[in-house]
Amino acid sequence: MKKTLEYLKNMQKILADITENQIDAIDKTAQAFATALENDRNIFLFGTGHSHMLAEEVFYRAGGLVKIQPVFETPLMLHESASKSTEMERIEGYADKIFADYNMKKDDVIVIISNSGRNGVCVDMAQLAKDEGLVVIALTNLNHSHSMSSRHPSGKKLYEFADIVLDNMGCVGDASVYFDELGRSVAPTSTSAGAAILNAVVTGTVEIMLAKGITPEVFSSSNVDGGDEVNEAFLNKYRDKIKSL
Repeated sequence: MKKTLEYLKNMQKILADITENQIDAIDKTAQAFATALENDRNIFLFGTGHSHMLAEEVFYRAGGLVKIQPVFETPLMLHESASKSTEMERIEGYADKIFADYNMKKDDVIVIISNSGRNGVCVDMAQLAKDEGLVVIALTNLNHSHSMSSRHPSGKKLYEFADIVLDNMGCVGDASVYFDELGRSVAPTSTSAGAAILNAVVTGTVEIMLAKGITPEVFSSSNVDGGDEVNEAFLNKYRDKIKSL
């Protein structure tokens, strides 16, 4: 089998596994999102390294929920120093600063995204959010998480603090196509799988709200006629309330 085809078949299997095994967790997350929006609470998404891309995936997106608060902490992202972000995500206590900066409060929802779920910042954030009364949702890889020890002083991993666990159903180490010549694998799956899960959550959220007679606020594409006008109204409403708009 060509390795390109092997990767695509791996992704197809993962999506099939998600469809079979994660619908209950996706539906529970959608309900948590809908409840938060109905009660004027915030929905935060937080990830470090490549996981931060999934916070961007559902933010300011055509067909996406308007009231999404991505947590963008530059030292934990990749664009200034990728290697530094790996160091920073292991620092105990860093989550306290981020939590305060974003004014997270009881009954808000936070989705914490980490493939391994073992590093200090994501575990700290989950523990802090849980203690402060937020709804904590982990988007993680349980295969990987169960196979590794925690790097957090508690000895616990992200999923152990979560109210809801979304499993991206990937393999240990994320990279999914093995090459004998390299002695390692290439082609990770967590970003594609995570994006599919989160967009399924958004879809479920909209469905729940519409069934209650509530019209959810959803961005239009800015590249279709009338889209700019729709989006501008939301930007004017939330520019001072959503940090990155």
